[in-house]
Amino acid sequence: MSKFTTPAILEMLEHYMWRVYEPFEFYLSDDNSDVIEVPAGFVTDLASVPRIFWTILPPDGKYAKAAIIHDYLYDNALRTKQEADRIFLDGMTVLGVPQWKRTIMYWAVRLFGRGMYNRKTPANKAGVGYQ
Repeated sequence: MSKFTTPAILEMLEHYMWRVYEPFEFYLSDDNSDVIEVPAGFVTDLASVPRIFWTILPPDGKYAKAAIIHDYLYDNALRTKQEADRIFLDGMTVLGVPQWKRTIMYWAVRLFGRGMYNRKTPANKAGVGYQ
């Protein structure tokens, strides 16, 4: 079963951006053989939700840790886009996000995330911002 083992400790930057202050991990397997570690210094916008929907799906919702993992996978193309999207869904499930929200968020990244895959955000280009 997948699991987060540490909290996501973040530093707020300007313009709705956040820096990961301490590394954190998401384990994808029971034997801990498949783990994704987001390094300190990685910059994220949490969940990339259009502002018009923030009332029901705020960027810092219960799914925020899963969104950070997803952003990290997308920025660095560490998995295929489809795998990254499924890991996002798995992370939201682990975090107890209601099914209706998981479904909306998952299909949003499946349908509209293509332009962001393997396209580092300015703060993360060439490791800028990583400690």
